Amino acid sequence: MSALFTLLESAGIAFHAIWTAKLRSFMTVLGNIVAVTSIITVVALIQGLNASVKDAILNQAGADSFSVQQFPVTTSDEEFDKVRYNPRITPADAQAIRRYADHISAVMLQSQIVGQVAYREKTIDNATVNGVSAELTSFSMFDAERGRLMSAIEVARARPVAVIGWEIGDRLFGAVDPLEKDLRIDGVRFRIVGISKKRGTFLGQSQDNFVVIPLGRFQALYGGRRQLSITARPRSLDQIGVAMDEATVALRMARRLRPKDPDNFGLFTSDTFLSLYREATSGIFAVLVGIVALSLVVGGIVIMNIMLMVVSERTREIGLRKALGARRVDIMAQMLTESVVLSLFGGLVGTLLGLTFAAGISVATPVPAAVEPWSVVLGIGITALVGLFFGLYPASQAARLDPIEALRRD
Repeated sequence: MSALFTLLESAGIAFHAIWTAKLRSFMTVLGNIVAVTSIITVVALIQGLNASVKDAILNQAGADSFSVQQFPVTTSDEEFDKVRYNPRITPADAQAIRRYADHISAVMLQSQIVGQVAYREKTIDNATVNGVSAELTSFSMFDAERGRLMSAIEVARARPVAVIGWEIGDRLFGAVDPLEKDLRIDGVRFRIVGISKKRGTFLGQSQDNFVVIPLGRFQALYGGRRQLSITARPRSLDQIGVAMDEATVALRMARRLRPKDPDNFGLFTSDTFLSLYREATSGIFAVLVGIVALSLVVGGIVIMNIMLMVVSERTREIGLRKALGARRVDIMAQMLTESVVLSLFGGLVGTLLGLTFAAGISVATPVPAAVEPWSVVLGIGITALVGLFFGLYPASQAARLDPIEALRRD
């Protein structure tokens, strides 16, 4: 109890000293405020960008499926030269996976192009047109919040039906209900049977600017030699590794590859794209946060210099306290408390400013922001450690003062 009382007494003295010199205290922690503001802003923007990228990838690739494409991941011209002549994905590849992969429940062929969509006098020139095979209802990336998805029969028979993204309906139809209306895709009429739920934007680019039509109708409209990809869904998510292995074996058999021949196709999951994104950005983000964090060290050095000056100014006060019975630990506690409180004040103010700036940037620009509680705790905790670390030397200097010599000083 006495130790707690002593600590509270030291804290009271420290708070009184800080409050007595309010302007100097504020200028002391200005470096910490700037540092923490920068760190919280940068971390919030990075977290928001990461979450936005993850959502965008899951919307496109699906969390419960994997895709087969003509080329694997390549990171250099030399690697791409080795796979440049990979054969295109064909319906025969999809049939081989259906036949030989027991752990796969659905296989869908898909193709994509940017085209023009129109309704009466309104047009959108950069809409994404997706052609899909009849298995689309088995995949989570396709949905119909209003209306319905295309049926397997409609897709198999290449009927002129379409499911549109939320933005297509909003921009072309406005207050008019798009369901059962005719939409022109590059001049060809399609009947709208469904409208997908709103997905939002990614870095200012809409994820709702698309239409989905039967693959047969897509090929009749754009030609049968358009690039194809395969999307496969395992029977359960925990079997995705086994399902990918089976798909690899099925494709190698269908393409008559010898045991020593490399795969002439690429397999991707949503985790593949997320890993590529993290590899591409982790170093940049680490350097960015590190550079910003250096300002915390500068702020800590400023606090240490100010605390050394405080010790010099308050030499007689410290000598008097020691003459009246204050121990070294009491003097150190007082000085350390003052240093930590100063640093924490800067951390709290910087955190509030950082959250405000991050929210403002998110509103004014396409860059999203997201704040996790751990980042706030980390920001404030680091400032407390900075105050403790850089306050140790001034506190020890104050604790070592000889009370008689201290009282003799002017």
